[in-house]
Amino acid sequence: AEGVQRDLLPLVEGTTINTKYGNVNTDYILFVASGAFHAVKPSDMLPELQGRLPIRVELQGLSEDDLYKILTEPVANLIKQQVELIGTEGVKLTFEEDAIREIARMGAMLNKTVENIGARRLHTVIERIMENLSFEAAELENAGKELVVDKELVEERLSEVMVKSDLSRYIL
Repeated sequence: AEGVQRDLLPLVEGTTINTKYGNVNTDYILFVASGAFHAVKPSDMLPELQGRLPIRVELQGLSEDDLYKILTEPVANLIKQQVELIGTEGVKLTFEEDAIREIARMGAMLNKTVENIGARRLHTVIERIMENLSFEAAELENAGKELVVDKELVEERLSEVMVKSDLSRYIL
């Protein structure tokens, strides 16, 4: 982490950097640092960087509703990406509404119980659900077949992960 801070320091302090669009002077650029710093104390940062980033705001973690919005609102959301990816095999993939809600719920629960990695959790949850479906789609003989992701499928694919997360609380 200190190496990254050392690399950022010249940019934040003001310098001229070369880009493919020409030179950029960072003297008049407002830098906003963001990330999963909930476990980081200000004293963990280099003093020089602390002085350049003096305002600290703590944000709340993503809720189940936030994760649902991330799954559904962006134009190229994760659900649409999966539908299009499976569509390349000539298979129609459908996510039922309650399945999407369950993905958001389990993502939020895993963030609370295992490790809070924010929206990246959705990638791991969907990856777990889709790993077998991807193979099934490739093996379907007739194009035009349909695969449906429902709440039961989501629960089935994530049940092992949820059991492991429950047990991890009791391991010292």
